[in-house]
Amino acid sequence: MFLDITSQNQYFEVNNYLNGKDMFIQTEATPNPESLKFLPGVTISKMPMNFLNIEQASNSPLAQKLFSLKEVKSVFLGYDFITITKQEDVQWEFIKAEILVAIMDFLISGKEAVVKVENSSANVSPENEDKIVKEIREIIENQVRPSVMQDGGDIVFHDFKDGIVRVELHGACSGCPSSTVTLKNGIENMLKYYVPEVISVEAL
Repeated sequence: MFLDITSQNQYFEVNNYLNGKDMFIQTEATPNPESLKFLPGVTISKMPMNFLNIEQASNSPLAQKLFSLKEVKSVFLGYDFITITKQEDVQWEFIKAEILVAIMDFLISGKEAVVKVENSSANVSPENEDKIVKEIREIIENQVRPSVMQDGGDIVFHDFKDGIVRVELHGACSGCPSSTVTLKNGIENMLKYYVPEVISVEAL
């Protein structure tokens, strides 16, 4: 195995076979300097999952393994990527290789990253939900969420009351210095344009 640290994006090659292929893990920067996106080239979780501590990760052996590293602050599992948010008092160059090894060891073991997925009511639109809320959900789900996940994060509709849309930010978006600007200048303006009833958008 070798670790290539000569390029901006980091690759980790394992000279073992995973489903008959060598495994490469690539890292990508995110808008949040405290978060890094890891792409192992395999499916991680069919449903996005966000964990803020090891107690929340009871259904994810992969997240539990990552939380065993004290420098890891939160773990977000996407369909084919893992976003790690580190503690602020540590630099990526000191922990990136350790995280890569932890992910590699887990995937080589053949274990499932998630053993049980709870149905998330946050993403399920009730049949009796009003037309405005359904429209807001559709815009967030189809126009906003894909680009947010591309940056290693996620956005989930929470509620709409008195003209205010409240959302949850996960992964790289949570605590990101630029998330407030994106929320106001991007997402809020888009929702106001398509749904006049929206006055503002706030993150929980």
